[in-house]
Amino acid sequence: MKLQWITVLTIILCDQISKHWIDAQLGLCTFEGCDKWVLLPVLQVAVLYNEGAAFSFLSDAGGWQRWFLLTLSSVVSVGIWYWLRSLDQALVWLRAGLTLVLAGAIGNLIDRASLGYVIDFVVVHWDDAYFPAFNVADAAISIGAICLIIDMFEQRGEPT
Repeated sequence: MKLQWITVLTIILCDQISKHWIDAQLGLCTFEGCDKWVLLPVLQVAVLYNEGAAFSFLSDAGGWQRWFLLTLSSVVSVGIWYWLRSLDQALVWLRAGLTLVLAGAIGNLIDRASLGYVIDFVVVHWDDAYFPAFNVADAAISIGAICLIIDMFEQRGEPT
């Protein structure tokens, strides 16, 4: 049980430190240009501010989305926190998935509450085809979702 809370705090710290350090180093990408670090031909680090949800959904909604997404992520985070506290230790994939989703949700919640947007910085692309930029919190949420899918397919020895 303690390990999951240490994991949540570690991911939140890594997320917040990486976002703010990279933002301070590179600054925001704009239409005029962008400072970036090219790590591989298909991978770069560049700072983008996301005012919307995943994949920039609602990013140009006019401002109300900040409060909606703050409320939604707060309610979901509290719900996951209570759910995790009541889960059997044997449900490894479910606990891992919820722990990662919770950590990522809180990491992005902190940005949205304090800045009004989420800092994204990992950019993956193939030629001119770009995957939406993401961050450590988004990666934790994605890996957590994979764990939850694995949990759905895991056989628990229940009678048929």
